[in-house]
Parts: sequence; C-alpha cells; structure tokens
Amino acid sequence: MIPSFNADGNLPAGIHWAEWSEITTRFGTNSHRARLLEGLYKALITLKQAGCTTVFIDGSFVTKKHYPQDFDACWDLSNVNPELLEPTLLDFSQGRAAQKAKYLGELFPAQIFADQNQTTFLDLFQTDKDTGKRKGIIAISLETLSL
Repeated sequence: MIPSFNADGNLPAGIHWAEWSEITTRFGTNSHRARLLEGLYKALITLKQAGCTTVFIDGSFVTKKHYPQDFDACWDLSNVNPELLEPTLLDFSQGRAAQKAKYLGELFPAQIFADQNQTTFLDLFQTDKDTGKRKGIIAISLETLSL
C-alpha cells in the first residue's frame, strides 16, 4: 500500500512497492495526471518487452502536487536485453527531449551514476533536491504488468 504524504508533501522515506492499479488510483487524480500515466505505462511496457523487471517512479508526480510537469523514473538494468531496448530510453540529449516527447517523462538506468559523487539514480531519487531530506519513491514489478 502506498503510504500517505508527509508534511513536506512527499512520500515517507523508503521504496514503496505498488501494483499498477494502485498507482493509477493514487496518482491519476485529474486529466493531466492521467495523461502522464498513459506515457508512463507506454514506457513500462517498452521496458518490460526488453526484459526489465523493476521500475522506480519519482519526481513531483509521486508528491501531492496537483499538476506535476512530468514523471521521473529509473529502471533496473538487471535482465534487460540491450538489443531489445528502445533507443529513446538511452537518449539523454537535449534535456531528454525525445523521452519527454514519447513518454511524457524522463527515464534513467537505476544503477548508473547521476552525478560526479557517484550517486546512482536510484539513490538520487530518494533525496528531496530542495531540502536534502530522504523521501519515498514508488517501485513497480513489471512482472505483474499486463501487456
């Protein structure tokens, strides 16, 4: 179960596992968010077809913000067949413009370094960039996701 937001409007620290139906119910609260969920679902299916088993969802999308600009996600590299991976998922040029256009969000490999301090995207996503406090993210097992 996805926990309630804390006083900062974030999820409590930790990785919170959820099914797709719970994610859509909790975060698809208006037409804008529903549209972002459509893009996220498209990305999840694409990743699943390449062998990915887990995706972590972050950004203002998993906060109490009513109109997040997009979603941020990172995906576990384990079991991914690079030959089956859709090239847009590895296109980080121009501020990830191709990803935003295709999926309405940004997606990164979870285990690669996000900064010069060798912080992985999975770790970076669990820190509030404004306050520096730990925050929660959502994890979804793609093995349970229907194609």
